[in-house]
Amino acid sequence: MHPDRQVRRAEASAPADAATLGRLLYDFNTEFDSETDPADVLAERFARLLGLDAVLALLAEGPDGAEGFAFLTLRPAVWFDGPVAQLEELYVVPALRDAGIGTALLDLARSLVRERGAPEMHINVDAIDTDTRRFYERHGFVNIEPGTDYRMLCYIGPTDRTPR
Repeated sequence: MHPDRQVRRAEASAPADAATLGRLLYDFNTEFDSETDPADVLAERFARLLGLDAVLALLAEGPDGAEGFAFLTLRPAVWFDGPVAQLEELYVVPALRDAGIGTALLDLARSLVRERGAPEMHINVDAIDTDTRRFYERHGFVNIEPGTDYRMLCYIGPTDRTPR
């Protein structure tokens, strides 16, 4: 990743972070023709969610502003000590993909949820999204759904994996 870029945790005390997350999620949804609320409505939701202990949001920023984000939730688990981390969203601005931003977001996400005791992370991926599937597989995630006829696939990976 370029030295002028940083990946950091979004802060509940920074209204600009919620606004940026709302805009990025809106961009993500519209890029993939997903139904979405307006960016300002999404920003209001992020503003509420960022203060919750079970929610983490990360921002990737560069010289020209926001370049991507990750949004994670943690939920209790009975099959091991510690929560399960769910990577709800990971998005990088299209023109900046393949620059290491997604990897930097994923690395920090893994580190932060591992600090909170989560031994694994779950990610739902559209079955037809082969580029995204390859990205997660390259980072040690495994699809646990049989076959590929499902609309959404569930990938699971450890939080302590050292990325390649």
